[in-house]
Amino acid sequence: MFEAKNIKVPVQNPAPVNEAKDKALLEAEKVFREGVVSIRDIIAPAALQIESGYLKLNNLYVRTLFVMTYPRYVTIGWFAPIINESLVLDIAMFFYPMDIPLVLKQLRNKVGTMTAQIMDDNEKGAPRDPIAETALQDIEALRDGLSQGTEKFFQFGLYVTIYAKNMEELELASDRIENLLGTQLIYSRRALFQTEQGFNSTLPLGNDELTITTNMNSSPIASSFPFVSSELTSDQGILYGINRHNNSLILFDRFSLQNANAVVFATSGAGKSYAIKLEVLRSLMMGTDVLIIDPENEYQHLAEAVGGAYISLSLNSDSKLNPFDLPRAVSSDNTPEDILRSAVITLKGLIRLMIGNITNAEDSLLDRALLETYAKKDITASSDLSKIIPPLMSDLEGILLNMEGGEDMALRIKKYTEGTFAGLFNSPTNIKLNNQLIVFSIRDLEDELRPIAMYVVMNYIWNIIRSEMKKRILVVDEAWLMMRYEDSAKFMYALVKRCRKYYLGITTITQDVNDFLTSPYGAAVVTNSSIQLLLKQSPASIGLVQKTFMLTEGEKYLLLESAVGEGIFFAGSKHAAIKVQASYGEHQIITSDPKQLLEIEEAKKEFAEAMSEGQI
Repeated sequence: MFEAKNIKVPVQNPAPVNEAKDKALLEAEKVFREGVVSIRDIIAPAALQIESGYLKLNNLYVRTLFVMTYPRYVTIGWFAPIINESLVLDIAMFFYPMDIPLVLKQLRNKVGTMTAQIMDDNEKGAPRDPIAETALQDIEALRDGLSQGTEKFFQFGLYVTIYAKNMEELELASDRIENLLGTQLIYSRRALFQTEQGFNSTLPLGNDELTITTNMNSSPIASSFPFVSSELTSDQGILYGINRHNNSLILFDRFSLQNANAVVFATSGAGKSYAIKLEVLRSLMMGTDVLIIDPENEYQHLAEAVGGAYISLSLNSDSKLNPFDLPRAVSSDNTPEDILRSAVITLKGLIRLMIGNITNAEDSLLDRALLETYAKKDITASSDLSKIIPPLMSDLEGILLNMEGGEDMALRIKKYTEGTFAGLFNSPTNIKLNNQLIVFSIRDLEDELRPIAMYVVMNYIWNIIRSEMKKRILVVDEAWLMMRYEDSAKFMYALVKRCRKYYLGITTITQDVNDFLTSPYGAAVVTNSSIQLLLKQSPASIGLVQKTFMLTEGEKYLLLESAVGEGIFFAGSKHAAIKVQASYGEHQIITSDPKQLLEIEEAKKEFAEAMSEGQI
């Protein structure tokens, strides 16, 4: 028998063989990679020299600036001048959201401390500290915004990296950026001894290696973005001005919106009439008819320059308007009954404007008297309105005198038929207009008659508009005069609401913002106007303007600090800062500067004298 034995056979260790193979494979891979070109190799600089105040990247000198403090208010687009500089820049913005409950707790503690300090100073009789009180108001406003969810809170880091060809250019560029920021009370520092970290922070990698931030809520942070601005440039329309955000052109067709109405608010001398005259001039070139109610003879020079019709209304003028006129033709959607009813309602508003408030009984009596006045001239709901002779104000007076209870109203109307104001509103209309530009001047009328005249003129224009469908613009300057009286304000509002179906856009201009916006009809006119132009505002009215147009603090201060012809242009849901710009030839036609107007008149006289003497 054989005995089984455990025999051990020596086997060679394979580890050294495997290690050698792996090492050879790594060497081969290393050799292979050395011959492969990656994107990193393409974009990497050939050399990088790091100094305490700058980097030398290839042949370029590089420096990073960071913003450290901001003023109490910053305007919208305050960073745009930096972007618009002809410099090579890299810009990085870092936003770190903060815990709102924690921020509110810290603000509450700060409010308590400041309130206690102010109260302590008051008890000691110390003079009030406006800086502390203002800071307290700002903190309270921020607490309200954070609590209501309309604001968020962030730590905000802003870095700018500058590239230059040599050290001298780098210093000049650095000083330029620092000065541009400093003019807005925004102070920056150079990233000394952190040049590499600053450069890395502005690379498109999203790494913040500087971590230099400022606590800030979302509203001022939003104003830092210069990259997004409303573009109001379209293929059609006219040039309104220059977009101050990005220097693009504001080209717009007001008739492309849901309505073509516009409102213009500005202080005296801010350039509102200049801007509208420029729009009128350019609209005329596009074939649009324009009608203007001019309280101060500001449009006479424009009308003369373009060959328009200029009609001066006064107690001594030959031009007459009959308030009882009806549209010259009746459109298919308006029956004679509708036209007559509308005329009676309009005349009732005019009579109330002329004689003052009337009772309900007198209102009913006046309604019947107006219908009888028209009936006296055979004008009824079944008449052919194209072949009528309208009655006069004296006809209404006679009807009222023969009606029981109408004697008092007839006596109050008499001054417009036989008294001081006779002639202007008691004569047949003798104006026949066939012109692209028509200007009605009411400057020579007494202040008491101006609202009445504006009412009558607008009614006359409304009759023209309803008689023929054409693309038109109606400009009502000093529209606040209409808002002072309820009946004229109602009439104005009715026109603004109804004009769209007649291819009409109404432009209302006013410098008395408070009178206009505090009227419920004035606020409704703004609501029904797709275009709004806000130029320089007075401190007394800026609060109401800000509330009405929902302006930010930056936009508010932009309007307070705007130069002549600068402001904010709203078109539908878009708006942008605007600068009204005219060519030299346009400026000579539309200027309202008395000095320049005198120079133009003197040049005309010299030219006329030279013509008469045969020198030309």
